[in-house]
Amino acid sequence: MTEHPELLDSETVFEGRLYDVRLDTLRAPEGHTFRREMVYHPGAVCMVPLDADGRLLLVEQYRQGARTRLLEIPAGTLEPGEDPGETAAREMREEVGMRAGRVEPLGGFWIAPSWATEYLHLYLCTELTPDPLPGDEDEDIEVVRLSREEALAAIDEGRIIDAKSIAGILRWDRLAGR
Repeated sequence: MTEHPELLDSETVFEGRLYDVRLDTLRAPEGHTFRREMVYHPGAVCMVPLDADGRLLLVEQYRQGARTRLLEIPAGTLEPGEDPGETAAREMREEVGMRAGRVEPLGGFWIAPSWATEYLHLYLCTELTPDPLPGDEDEDIEVVRLSREEALAAIDEGRIIDAKSIAGILRWDRLAGR
């Protein structure tokens, strides 16, 4: 097994509200040094919420990086010290307006490990009841309900195009099929 590079220095070049950008200096096991620009993110959660009829509750919202509105599974950033399951429950109420009676882990995944530390914890949220919390002031979210078949078709047709939503829906679909 190859040894990991050693972190020699990490200089913060930008401090933001949600993440920091650092310039990391590393030493390879062979002895040479190299640098990486890294986005340090506290991590996040994403949820596959299912209503009593088995429909997925997705959110449509504007995303500046894509310069358009995207159809996504709900998600949110971890607060310092917050358990990811608690984050998922809170974000369900903020983004979808529903309390989840059951919040079950479905694993997780790295978003872009070559340049970011963000890890997404994936949850299945069921037994939903209305119980909204106020959302973030910059969010303009519309809840969209799709059947399993409609959600899979939306991925195939390119209407769902963000990685966390594709990964989350396909992971849920695969596990639900067992």
